[in-house]
Amino acid sequence: MADDAATVADAYFTSWRTRDFAALRPLLADEVHYAGPLAEHGSADAVAGALEAVADIMVDLVVRKVFVSGDDVLTWFDLHTSVADPTPVANWMRVEHGQITSLRAVYDPRGLTGA
Repeated sequence: MADDAATVADAYFTSWRTRDFAALRPLLADEVHYAGPLAEHGSADAVAGALEAVADIMVDLVVRKVFVSGDDVLTWFDLHTSVADPTPVANWMRVEHGQITSLRAVYDPRGLTGA
């Protein structure tokens, strides 16, 4: 299952980076839960919409390290945007039956919010 979770995680980040939201949406379980410093969402459409909104300011997304343990994938990446210096992000996702069921992102949002 670890390879399966890693494959889904890789497809998620590739789809987001390339702004291929048609490919990204099926990776999300309908009732996926996302929690992060700036928002919390409880549906695939809401999560996909939020990622699409971030893509509007995203210049690049550089994955630094991926850790896989069973159905859990922890990804450390730098989010490059047009509004802030690169933001380091820790992203923990849970993959079940080939879809992401939960996402938890931890980062300092101050650069992104102008605070």
